[in-house]
Amino acid sequence: MRYAQLVMGPAGCGKSTYCATMQRHAMDSKRVINIVNLDPAAEVFDYQPLVDIRDLINVEDTMEDEELHFGPNGGLVFCLEYLVKNSDWLKEQLCGGSDEDLEGEPDDDYLIFDMPGQIELYTHLSVGRDLVQLLQSWNFQVCSVFLLDSQFMIDGAKFISGTMAALSVMVNIELPHVNILSKMDLLSKSARKQLDKYLEPDPMALLSEVNTESAWGRKHQKLSEAIGSLIDSFSLVRFLSLDINDEESINEVLLIVDNIIQYGEDFDVKVQDFEQADPDDEEI
Repeated sequence: MRYAQLVMGPAGCGKSTYCATMQRHAMDSKRVINIVNLDPAAEVFDYQPLVDIRDLINVEDTMEDEELHFGPNGGLVFCLEYLVKNSDWLKEQLCGGSDEDLEGEPDDDYLIFDMPGQIELYTHLSVGRDLVQLLQSWNFQVCSVFLLDSQFMIDGAKFISGTMAALSVMVNIELPHVNILSKMDLLSKSARKQLDKYLEPDPMALLSEVNTESAWGRKHQKLSEAIGSLIDSFSLVRFLSLDINDEESINEVLLIVDNIIQYGEDFDVKVQDFEQADPDDEEI
């Protein structure tokens, strides 16, 4: 069995930083985690990708093509759809291309896929789910990781908006799912205290703030209450906090994801043999 994280989220939420942080943390623990860049518009990141979609297609290719003439957003969607249609290329990069390679179970075959920052790829388009189905057919156990910038989640209205985005991804991608508030290291102490109520949220209490803050909130109070009731009744969305300067925080997130994808459950228990002392030997 192979293992994979699909790292998604809006542009600028810290996906590439998350990937690099997890790789470095694993390296310190003598684990191997490789990263696959699936952002065709990426320019700079703090890791060396095992596979890079830009070797197949770049978003600039779609913008400069005489027939396509896509803009940046349309180009990103086209590149991901092109990747799925040319899945043999990705299979060759990840698995060597042969069915025999897919049958192996290397202990360290753990990949993190760094996805583009275009949220519609995950909320309502099918390309994200198509990619997941390909990975599963190649013997990958996959978990989706959805990041949101903690700096924009410090009031009720933004929390509800972010929660609904996370819920849309969960429903569309159809995978075991982890929501993470990133960039905790950039928050002030007062902002961190304010954020605590969003990690274990009471949606109805938060919505009472939204409904009284503006004329729009008061006008759409019943709609807001219905959304809050949905989130509250089914406990569908919860967030983990991630501080990349805190090893304990990083380890907690990685441990939760590992448990979800059942990483390590089939590993052999390592036993060290100790030579038994001969009772006839005299102590010196």
